[in-house]
Amino acid sequence: MYLKICILTCFSFTVHRCLHFLKTIQKESLPSLVCTKRCVSSSSISRITTHYTVHPRDKDSRWEGVNMERFTDEADVVIVGGGPAGLSAAIHLKHLADRHDKELRICLVEKAAQIGGHILSGACLDPKALMELFPDWKDRGAPLHTPVKEDVFGILTEKSRIPVPLLPGLPMKNHGNYIVRLGHLVRWLGEQAEELGVELYPGYAASEILFHEDGSVKGISTNDVGIHKDGSPKDTFERGMELHAKVTIFSEGCHGHLAKQLYKRFKLRENCEPQTYGIGLKEIWAIDENQWRPGRVEHSVGWPLDKHTYGGSFLYHLNEGEPLVALGFVVGLDYQNPYLNPFKEFQRWKHHPSITPTLEGGKRIAYGARALNEGGFQSIPRLSFPGGLLIGCSPGLMNVPKIKGTHTAMKSGMIAAEAIFKKLLEDNSQPVTQGLHVPEYDVDIRNSWIWKELYSVRNIRPSCHGPLGVYGGMIYTGIFYWIFRGLEPWTLKHKGADYSQLKPAKDCTPIDYPKPDGKISFDLLSSVALSGTNHEDDQPAHLTLLDDSIPVNRNLAEFDGPEQRFCPAGVYEYVPLEIGNGMRLQINAQNCVHCKTCDIKDPSQNINWVVPEGGGGPAYNGM
Repeated sequence: MYLKICILTCFSFTVHRCLHFLKTIQKESLPSLVCTKRCVSSSSISRITTHYTVHPRDKDSRWEGVNMERFTDEADVVIVGGGPAGLSAAIHLKHLADRHDKELRICLVEKAAQIGGHILSGACLDPKALMELFPDWKDRGAPLHTPVKEDVFGILTEKSRIPVPLLPGLPMKNHGNYIVRLGHLVRWLGEQAEELGVELYPGYAASEILFHEDGSVKGISTNDVGIHKDGSPKDTFERGMELHAKVTIFSEGCHGHLAKQLYKRFKLRENCEPQTYGIGLKEIWAIDENQWRPGRVEHSVGWPLDKHTYGGSFLYHLNEGEPLVALGFVVGLDYQNPYLNPFKEFQRWKHHPSITPTLEGGKRIAYGARALNEGGFQSIPRLSFPGGLLIGCSPGLMNVPKIKGTHTAMKSGMIAAEAIFKKLLEDNSQPVTQGLHVPEYDVDIRNSWIWKELYSVRNIRPSCHGPLGVYGGMIYTGIFYWIFRGLEPWTLKHKGADYSQLKPAKDCTPIDYPKPDGKISFDLLSSVALSGTNHEDDQPAHLTLLDDSIPVNRNLAEFDGPEQRFCPAGVYEYVPLEIGNGMRLQINAQNCVHCKTCDIKDPSQNINWVVPEGGGGPAYNGM
């Protein structure tokens, strides 16, 4: 209804005013709703996938006569994604414009209902980039309340913990860092951006890249709303809005669905290795005050994973006025056993004798999950193309052994802002006939501390692929990194794309996971309920299948349906056919926490994650 009102308003106001009006009357997020029943889809829906990206509307008679016109607005710079990178780019652009007394219109769209609502990270923050962006961040009240005071690392066996000393200079050393709730920091960055005049539009998902006739990026369009689950238009159907810009910055985070398209169209990954990933699962607990050690950082590797499965854990003690800890578990998505379940590994890990005492008597108050980049230096694509740039975790600028990417993401946004601003000054008098190309950004990244930092640790993650697995990686780090600081004259390679690493189920041993006790470990659906996840139920599933037959015919037949295990939100399950024998895949799209794991790990590469209606997804509070 609010979009109908907006259309009427646009006849008497400019499109620029329309966008502001949309923002003020945007409907509030619905209460959290998670599918807690294994409901069978309506028999009237013959397809699993009904999304228009797979079944075009111009070939669907139900869409005949529907008005497909979109309103258009223009800005100097459009930013897709309101995370640390996107907000840092917006803020720094405004800083530069103010210093040079220039007017810049910067619009940022974010698919979460609130800025910071989809952010999930450990997080132990290196404040280097924040200090560059806001030297007075303390006076401004940035929510960095917990400086690291204690830093421990260990190898877990099933019953014990072997301490490992953290020598000065090793990537895991956290002296000078802060334990933060990254969603709160991002929300604060959003407030700083708005004060500077950046236009923020949370709840609007960028669904499509727009191009000029010459092939350069023109901008983006936000998603359409008002579509039934079967793919037909509702009476309330409204088209999204087009946002055109001289330069569009893509800062979608890890494995962005628009970035995937840009990689192919502009061949950005021609000269780098495939990106590799991990899945990170996280909880926040309120614990017994006697177990609380504010500023303590704990990391571990080993149990319950075997040596050939990359992964590890974190346990951070926050200092925010109450005894809170943030804990989580990361599993590399290049694992081979299709029976592995990252969520259940996380729950099992909490029962380790070195972990359980911290949690006993406490209460779990939040849960979430997100994929993270692990490819590092070897997997960085070309970052610029006509009309746009990639920044932050979208291209994968994470320091993997350091387990940190926020500082590099923020710095990349600042570098992008400087390169764009110079280009805009040069081309200020020229009409916008094509998207500006800013190849200087690639050069500037290579000349920055980001490049030096990622290059120095480039061999640590791939060194875990040897016969000794993770322990071989630790030995490599202790010898070559600690002594040579990454100056060894070779660069190791990754094994290849994560989806290609799974072995057939017949070649692997099923894993027997213990049942959750409801005190330390929990079931999946009660966990998803703590994420605040909600999607409008009557819309096409945004987890699209290129071929509806592949899940049963290949994934289930060959790999025993790994999507029902690698998804950390219970989105995928195989259920019996209503008539006859056999199974079918059921997609509970309303449970999706937007982690992107399915798009990454699906062995058939048949799942394509696209954005749902804006505002849908998790509603994280300081994750």
